[in-house]
Amino acid sequence: MLAWAVVVSVLVMTILSLLRVNVVIAILAAGITGGMMTGLSLTDALGMIVNGMGGQAETALSYVLLGAFAVTIAYSGITKILVRNLVKVLRGKRVILLFVIAGVASLSQNLIPVHIAFIPILIPPLLKLFDEMSLDRRGVASALTFGLKAPYVMIPAGFGLIFHKTIRDAMDSNGMAISLQDIAQSMVIPGSGMIVGLFIAILITYRKPRESESLKVSGEVSQVAEEEENDESFGIKHALTLVAIFLALIVQIWTGNLIIGALTGLVAMFVFLVVPYRKGDSVISEGITMMGTIAFVMLIASGYANVIKETGAVDALVEQTASSLGSNHVLISFVLLVVGLLITMGIGSSFGTIPILAALYVPICMSVGFSPLATATLIGTAGALGDAGSPASDSTLGPTSGLNADGRHNHIWDTCVPTFLHYNIPLFLFGWIAANLL
Repeated sequence: MLAWAVVVSVLVMTILSLLRVNVVIAILAAGITGGMMTGLSLTDALGMIVNGMGGQAETALSYVLLGAFAVTIAYSGITKILVRNLVKVLRGKRVILLFVIAGVASLSQNLIPVHIAFIPILIPPLLKLFDEMSLDRRGVASALTFGLKAPYVMIPAGFGLIFHKTIRDAMDSNGMAISLQDIAQSMVIPGSGMIVGLFIAILITYRKPRESESLKVSGEVSQVAEEEENDESFGIKHALTLVAIFLALIVQIWTGNLIIGALTGLVAMFVFLVVPYRKGDSVISEGITMMGTIAFVMLIASGYANVIKETGAVDALVEQTASSLGSNHVLISFVLLVVGLLITMGIGSSFGTIPILAALYVPICMSVGFSPLATATLIGTAGALGDAGSPASDSTLGPTSGLNADGRHNHIWDTCVPTFLHYNIPLFLFGWIAANLL
């Protein structure tokens, strides 16, 4: 029963989400189910969820600060310049626009580490253009999720450096040494599967026009795409905005701390007088409004993770699975990736899942003779699996936050299901192949 607690709880969360139950309620129900299946009472299960919410407190705070930073960037007007130029160049070019969106999203992981905070700033002004072009928003969600996930899987810079260091440190602490260079090498093939998924989504699945009833997007951002006559030329405040973004990037890489990086960029925008001091309260409030829901979902997901970790349900699942596999590398790698998919789908965080997986995978891989490269592939792929497609993942919550600005984009059916199909399946297959080749 203990081993099945993870499986059943993830199924509860998935089924409730597919039935359009709010993601917070779905995660709470999954956590309670998993806890009670391990012998906890209802009160104890809820208490363990609440106690575990602090595990993502740093992430939640960083998202709020990144939201505030993104608000200051939008206040500078540089986002309007970008959107205006995109509209002029890409109007009517659906496929190219989707690839550009995927490229811009990719920059948020490595070059300009604002993660998902750019989405509520950049995407709502483009919704009218999407409707005019009959662009399938599921394709936009797929492009955004690719940019939020593939770069950190493959590129050891920005969030990717944090991801790769997390794998290295977790493997080292469990008795298997490996270098960052080897980890980067181990993730090339799995990451390539996501590239294949992106091309399938853009060029095949969501290539056809999808008609949508034209509704006006509320707020100032709804008018950006149509107010091209109010052209704003690039000036000193835009240059200073780029400097603030660069400072945030450098500090984040130097300290390895996203909160300090976001805070640096935010402070720089006020010091450079790009944003007046008197706007401080409204900037923070808008940042909380923008990212608060996502931050809270991440806290609830951390509580759920605490239940399945502290009760021993994850350990029991992997140990029971491993004990029945023998020494067949092909079968072992397949089952370990399935287990990783279940765990990450529930927790919703690749970064938070890696230490859990490494503690369980490294002993198994060492005992049956997997190489460090193959082990890193399994851990990295299993950690990334489920990030796309999970109702509790920022890689899906972020795209929905922008695409649902007018209330016409469903989180589960328009973001989670498309990204699960196009990224988890190829990532699984390519990771499975790589684990048996390296």
